[in-house]
Amino acid sequence: MKISNRRSRGGRRASVAVALSAVLALTATACGDDGSGAGGDKGAEGSGTGKIVFWDNNGGVRTDIWKEIIADFEKANPDIKVEYVGIPSTDYQSKVDTALQGGGLPDVGGVGAAMLAGFAAQNALEPLDDRLAKSSLNGKLNEDMVASLKAAGGGDGKLYSLPTSANNGVLYYRTDLFKKAGLDEPTTWDKFYEAAEKLTDAGKNEFGYTIRGGSGSIAQALDAMYGQSGITSFWDASGEKTTVNDPKNVAALEKYAALYKKVTPAADLNNDFTKMVAQWDSGTIGMLNHNLGSYQDHVKALGTEKFRGIPQPVGSAGKRVQVSNPVDGMGLFKSSKNKEAAWKFIEFATSHEENSKFNEAAGQVPSNNDAARDAWISEAEPTKLAAAALTDGSTTIVQLPYYLPDWNTISKADNEPNFQKVLNGDMSAKEFLDTVAGQLNEAQAEWKERNG
Repeated sequence: MKISNRRSRGGRRASVAVALSAVLALTATACGDDGSGAGGDKGAEGSGTGKIVFWDNNGGVRTDIWKEIIADFEKANPDIKVEYVGIPSTDYQSKVDTALQGGGLPDVGGVGAAMLAGFAAQNALEPLDDRLAKSSLNGKLNEDMVASLKAAGGGDGKLYSLPTSANNGVLYYRTDLFKKAGLDEPTTWDKFYEAAEKLTDAGKNEFGYTIRGGSGSIAQALDAMYGQSGITSFWDASGEKTTVNDPKNVAALEKYAALYKKVTPAADLNNDFTKMVAQWDSGTIGMLNHNLGSYQDHVKALGTEKFRGIPQPVGSAGKRVQVSNPVDGMGLFKSSKNKEAAWKFIEFATSHEENSKFNEAAGQVPSNNDAARDAWISEAEPTKLAAAALTDGSTTIVQLPYYLPDWNTISKADNEPNFQKVLNGDMSAKEFLDTVAGQLNEAQAEWKERNG
């Protein structure tokens, strides 16, 4: 089957346009430009009072906790009002991109590592280094999370998003179903595949696993690929060619994709994480790969007695390899007319009490070091195990190239439909990964040329 590269070329043309706009912006600044943001609007510090607008990049999922934090903020700052706008994670990037072209950006928005480079390349975000240096938060935030967001900013070493939390991949499994079937905990990939098959009885609507085929599927597939292949770097020794289509990864994806409809529900083809999680919580499915963010959903649906959330399985060599999960954060848009008030909100949301409150609700790792020492961390088993796995030497992290402005497009819109073709058997794993690799190699070459 021959794969058209029309989409790839279109995506690269868009990348070149973004790169050109970034270069022109940098050139203009060097020639004495005022450093204005997208659309020529440099914004203003404002009075530090009045109204600000906040866009939540995970609207619907995190709406309740953000409204609680906003209420706390407005009580502490009665002269500032925050307008909350919840945007589903699947729509967030396109919403911001549209506003970048036509206006209407918020003062503050969720800006995670995966989309940070694209926004920064369009000069849409305010650098936060100086503000953080003068803040009471200085020295209080997790250094690795700060460094991760700096690295994701596109190559200039500036901090464009203040970290709020870190996530990690988790394998959730139904302890009651495993016990009934006499299965060992799925701590290795071999045990994972054994359990997936043994727990499946399609006639009774019982399945061993639920696979993510809808929005967000690529990151989960990459995690399964590198976890099985044991490859520990996203790029080869030259730094120019990705290892995504290495034969070991191809074989791993073939085995993983073959699970679809054999040991998984057919509905998985179109399931994003919310549908996948809801399906697992309400049915009789043995295992689910997601992250720390859905832990509280499982507790509400199943209690703590019927499931566990453990680190990803280890490979045949006894080593755990997993891809990096993007750090989430809050960005200050350069076009804001009230940057002082917007920054106060960012500071407040990442303070000890509020950051702890947010991450306990989300089940994620706090960015505030004081919050990370709060008692609930040790009580939320998946969070505790994830933190240990990342610090005890048992896990190698494959760093995804969030610094590429095209990363979010390549790993989502460009290739999610093709991954569905792989699941359906209409495209081979090799064809799929060769296509992804070609786009990544081109994006890497453009990035290196732009950044010297």
